[in-house]
Amino acid sequence: MKDLLYTFLVFSLGLSVFSCNDDYLNKYPQTSIAPEEFFKSEEDLKLYIDGLLSLPDKYIYDQEQGTDNLATTGAVELKTILTGTPTAENLLDRWSWNRLRDINYFLENVDKANVDVNVRNHYIGLARMYRAQFYYDKIRRYSDVPWYSGTLSTSDEESLYKTRDSRAMVVDSLMADLEFAYNNVWDEVPSGTPGKWSVATVYARIALEEGSWRRYHPELELQSTADQFFQVAKEISGDIMNSGLFAIHNTGNPESDYKDLFSSQDLQGNPEVILPHIYDTELGHGQDLTHIFTDYEQSPTRELLQTYLMTDGSRFTDIEGYEEMTFVEEFQNRDYRLMSSYAYPGWVNRGDTEPYIQRLNKNFTGYHQIKGYQTSIVETENQSVDMPVYRYAEVLLIFAEASAELNEIDQSVIDQTINPIRERAGVASLDLAWANANPDPFLEERYPNVESENLGALLEIRRERRVELAFEDFRFNDLMRWAASNLLMEAPKGMYFPGLGQYDLTGDGVVDIELISKDRDIPFEEEKEENSKGEKLIYYRVSTIDDGTGTVYLENGENGGPIITENVPRDFVDPKYYYRPIPQKQMVLNPNLEQIFGW
Repeated sequence: MKDLLYTFLVFSLGLSVFSCNDDYLNKYPQTSIAPEEFFKSEEDLKLYIDGLLSLPDKYIYDQEQGTDNLATTGAVELKTILTGTPTAENLLDRWSWNRLRDINYFLENVDKANVDVNVRNHYIGLARMYRAQFYYDKIRRYSDVPWYSGTLSTSDEESLYKTRDSRAMVVDSLMADLEFAYNNVWDEVPSGTPGKWSVATVYARIALEEGSWRRYHPELELQSTADQFFQVAKEISGDIMNSGLFAIHNTGNPESDYKDLFSSQDLQGNPEVILPHIYDTELGHGQDLTHIFTDYEQSPTRELLQTYLMTDGSRFTDIEGYEEMTFVEEFQNRDYRLMSSYAYPGWVNRGDTEPYIQRLNKNFTGYHQIKGYQTSIVETENQSVDMPVYRYAEVLLIFAEASAELNEIDQSVIDQTINPIRERAGVASLDLAWANANPDPFLEERYPNVESENLGALLEIRRERRVELAFEDFRFNDLMRWAASNLLMEAPKGMYFPGLGQYDLTGDGVVDIELISKDRDIPFEEEKEENSKGEKLIYYRVSTIDDGTGTVYLENGENGGPIITENVPRDFVDPKYYYRPIPQKQMVLNPNLEQIFGW
C-alpha cells in the first residue's frame, strides 16, 4: 500500500471541518468558523490549510481542447469565442470569490493560534500561495480585477462595490504573496502536499507567464516591466535546479522513461516529480482514466505531431513531402515522447493481443491520446496511478525560456535544460549556435511576433515546451501569453490520406481499412473484403466536411488530404479575445465595474 494514509486522512479531516463537523459547521457557516473555537493549535491550522488543497486529477482539459493540440467535439468556451458570437451573457461565469474568502478568513485569524512563528508563517505561506494562484487565474481571464486582502461583510459597501484594480497592482500583490510563501513554507512536508519547492514552481511559472504577457501584449502598456518578471522566473527556477533535489527521470530507456511519469503506481520516489497527486483505490481515492482513450470528445492534432523532432535532432518538417506522409510513415524515427503520447502503429490496447486499428470517426482527427491512459487489465491498478502535479522538466523549461527572453542564454544553459529533456526522449542534443543560425521556418511562420537575437533558441524552447508538456493543460495559456492567436485560426486537422483506397494502420504491411466513395454503401459484413490475415477490412465513406455525407471527412474529399474536424470559420478579435468579459449579471450587481478591451 502506498504511503498515502496520512495525506488521505488530512483530506478527510480537513473536509470534515468544512462539511460535517457538529462542533463547528452546525454552529457556524463555512467561512464564519468562530476563531476562538477553532484557531488554537498547529493541528487546527493544518486542518484548515489541507482543506484548501485542490490538485488536478485528469488528462482531459478544456484548456487544450480546440487549440492546435487537441480537436474536440465538446462545447468548450474557446469554440464559442472563435466560431460563435461571444458576449458577457453567453460565456462562462467564473467570477466566483468563495475560495478567496476561505483563504482570507484563514489569514485574518491565523495569529490567534498558539504556535511558534515558524509554524505560523509556514501555514500563512501556503494560504498566500493559494491566494496568488486564485488571483492569477483571474488575471489570465479578466486582466484587471478587484483586489481583496481580507473578507468582506454585507455592510462593507465600499469594498463590495469597488472598481477593478489595475493588473499591475494585483500582480505586484500576488507576487508579494509568492515571495513570502517561498521564504517561509517548509521543505519537509507530508507526501502529496505542497512544500517549498512546489511553491517555487508556482512562483517561477507565474513570473514567466506574466513576463510574456507584458512583452507580447502592447495593449497592456507594461512592456517595459517584462524583464523583471523573466528575471524572477530565472532566479527561482535556478534555485530549484541548484537545490540538487530533483532530476529528469532517465534510466536510459527512452521507449519508457517519459511514459512512466504518467503510468506509475507510485511517483513519491521519482526524482522528477516535485509534487505528486497520490492515488490508491485501497484508501478510496482513485481515478478513472479510461475515458482518455476514446472517440468521444478530444483527439490529438496532426500539427502537434509534426512538431516532434526526429531522433537525430533533425526537423520532421524539413523532410521533403512531410505534409503528405501517411500514418505509418510519420511515426518512423521520431522523438519517443510522440509514441508515449499518441497511439502509434502497432500499439496494443488493454486486453488485446493484436495491434489497435485507429478509428476514423466524424469530427475526430484519427489520432488517439495515450498519455495518461492505462493499459492494465486490472482496474484497481489503472485507478491507482499517480499524477505528477509539478515536475522538474517544467522548471528546466522555465529557466531556459526566461534566459532566452533576457538574452542571457548560452550553450551551458541549453546543456542544463533542453538537452537533458531531449536525452530522456532519445533525441540528439541541441546546439545553440546552430539553432540561432538556422531558425526553423515551420516555427517562424507560427510565431511571427518573436523578435530576438536568440530567435532560433526561443523557437526550439517553445517546441520543447509544447511536446514535453502536451496534454498537461499548458497549451492554451501559452498561446495566450505569447499573443499567438494566429495558431487558433485554423481548425485542428488529422491524419493524411492521399485518396480513396486501402491502408495499413498497424505498420505490419497488411491493409486494415478501405476508404470508399461517399456514393457507395459500406458492404454488409459477409461482403467485406478480407486482408491477408483473414481479417475483414473496416470501411469508411469519404466526403468533404461541407458535404457531410461521409463517415470521414478529408480536406479534398475523395481526392484526399488531412482529416478535417470543423467547417465553421474561426475568427479572433485582437486584443479583445485574449480576455473575457465580466459576466453581465455581475455588472448589474456592481455598476462600478466596467468592461475593458472592447467587451
